[in-house]
Amino acid sequence: MATKIMILNGPNLNFLGIREPHIYGSTTLKEIEASCQEAADYLGVSISFHQSNLEGELVNLIQSAHGSCDAIIMNPAAYSFTSIALIDALKIFDGPKIEVHISNIHARDELHRHSITSSASTAVICGLGPYGYIAAILAAVQRLGKLPDAVPASLHGLRAKA
Repeated sequence: MATKIMILNGPNLNFLGIREPHIYGSTTLKEIEASCQEAADYLGVSISFHQSNLEGELVNLIQSAHGSCDAIIMNPAAYSFTSIALIDALKIFDGPKIEVHISNIHARDELHRHSITSSASTAVICGLGPYGYIAAILAAVQRLGKLPDAVPASLHGLRAKA
């Protein structure tokens, strides 16, 4: 059975490339999705890619991943700073949960600096721009122990010596 990763994107990310390019760059969400698909194909995993402006839809998607996906990658966007519902839904999911932010939220204004959803995440990647999604896919597959042998050993991570 192929490794399945669900990639979720929160509110206003459908306007990437247009919205505040000085913060988020000029890459569109469609371009990020195509890049993620290319990385997934290379790694031999399947992805489903979603975007919603509605908190309840994101909660439903997270719940649907329970038992059907191996990992979740999520850019909660504005919900990072407000959503107890997303935190509670993420706690249900047992696999790796990697939170992604295009900007470095720690260098942003006070309103955009502290992600509460990260408390329910396995890892957080921020400030790498759209490449953060690729890093998250690689990290999720590595955490699941599913990296193909063809991937360079250095990308498998450091291993404890016996």
